[in-house]
Amino acid sequence: HNEDQLREGVRYIIDEFGQQALAEQFIPGREFAVGLLGNSPVETFPVLEIDLGNDPNAIQTVEDKQRHPKSKICPANIPEELSQKMKELSIAAFKALQLRDFSRVDIRMDKNNNIYLLEINSMASLGSTGSYVNAANVFGYDYKALVNKMLDIAVVRYFSKDLNNEENGEKIKKIPLHIRIRTFLRGRQEIIEKLLKQLVDTNSYVRNIEGINVTGNIIRKQLLQLGFNAQIIPQVELGNILFFSNSDSEDYDLLFLGNLDNSTKINKHEYFVASEQRIYGTGVWENKGGIVAMIAALQSLKFLRVLRKMKIGILLTTDDTLQGKFAKSIIIEKSIKPDYIFGLHGSFLDGGIVTSRSGAAVYKVSMNLKDKSDAENVSKAINTFSKLIAYWTDLSDKDKGYVISPSEVSINSNITEPYAHAEAVLSVRFNENASFTEIDTKIRKVVSGKYKNLVTLQIEGGEKRPAMPNSLKTNELFDILSKISTVLDIRLKGEHRWSSADISFIENDKFLIDGLGPIGIKNHNEKEYIYRHSILERAALIALALDELIKNHYHQ
Repeated sequence: HNEDQLREGVRYIIDEFGQQALAEQFIPGREFAVGLLGNSPVETFPVLEIDLGNDPNAIQTVEDKQRHPKSKICPANIPEELSQKMKELSIAAFKALQLRDFSRVDIRMDKNNNIYLLEINSMASLGSTGSYVNAANVFGYDYKALVNKMLDIAVVRYFSKDLNNEENGEKIKKIPLHIRIRTFLRGRQEIIEKLLKQLVDTNSYVRNIEGINVTGNIIRKQLLQLGFNAQIIPQVELGNILFFSNSDSEDYDLLFLGNLDNSTKINKHEYFVASEQRIYGTGVWENKGGIVAMIAALQSLKFLRVLRKMKIGILLTTDDTLQGKFAKSIIIEKSIKPDYIFGLHGSFLDGGIVTSRSGAAVYKVSMNLKDKSDAENVSKAINTFSKLIAYWTDLSDKDKGYVISPSEVSINSNITEPYAHAEAVLSVRFNENASFTEIDTKIRKVVSGKYKNLVTLQIEGGEKRPAMPNSLKTNELFDILSKISTVLDIRLKGEHRWSSADISFIENDKFLIDGLGPIGIKNHNEKEYIYRHSILERAALIALALDELIKNHYHQ
């Protein structure tokens, strides 16, 4: 491929899959596979060659494997020296990646007999026409014997009391936690996505009390299985707020903060749809994907017997759409004891997680024509109202950290029978809590006095949520997550988000971070999607972060 084709291919991978692209040199030549079985020792099946019809540029495609499997030659017709070298390299790769039980290594060999390991399949296909099963048959295992042998190997490994068995005089290293977590999560991907489908398909519009409570009960069932106790905090106007903890005392070290509600009514609800790369549906990015990633992380920690060492709280509110109107006091109360607070909103496409957020204020301005003695006053009133909107908008100063914009404007007037009514909703975002008083004063000041003979003006509203400023503790927490993301080889960047969230109610003397949900986006038309692979990535990130933070906490 030329450079333009390469760039286009890289661009397609990044745009379509939302992850990094890997460009590799194509190796013309012959293709082989080496099957591995066991841990100590590792057995190798005879080297198998894929019959490419003497075409050095041919490959075995996915369609070939599924519909027209290519012929296999086993043992491969190559010198014993080359066969032995392929086996040794395969075992070395198996051990270097700390794999277990069985694998298949795929190899290309060029015209000069140079050997290239293309990949190692830690969960080799057990299809009857596949390379692994074919080579096993040649080695002496029929299908039943092969499966029983694999089970025996796994049982010995799992139930062995001696974790430091020696092989060739060297101690076998314990498999790192991040590999064990990822292996567990990959094996449960279908179950994890099924849970997400349940949540996405349940409408949890903020006023749909039944739907929100059903959503909460689905999550409650999952967390009870993990040893969490549930506290239901009843609400009159909305669905119930839920708090979970796995600590017998009221003490916990880390709090997850999420929400069950959204702004989408049943007639606009988008149900769960999965493509090869993406998952679509209402709430999948905004809140439900993050909750599922958290549950998957906790499940992996319980499976690895690590969860019991942690004291965790989980607070799920039901009025995020209403900017925490009812949950504010509960959020403040539940965040007093833990040092670490994790928000579960979705992450942006560039891997961005939230290290700071804007505060939010909303004002409703109403105008009514007072002096109806002259038809011209109708246009004067409308002109006055328009000038007020322009004045408020001109107050915006992004460099100073605040933006003011009318989100709704309605005007109703008549000249024949003079009248003029107008309303506007002002949406305000600010990054510094100290500057909000100044902004509030400027917004309210122009309403008083100046226009009282022509119109009546009224303004109501004010701050809904404070800002979450960037802090040293948040940066310290982000640095920890960045190191973990390097181990996991996933994208991560800190960012400011101009939207407000409930995490802003929490005092910023805590280690705060938000946006730990899957990577995706919510468009202006309420359409949401996440990348499928990012559910497991974020679950692994959360699990490793919990382990690291709790170890540091007790060490201190």
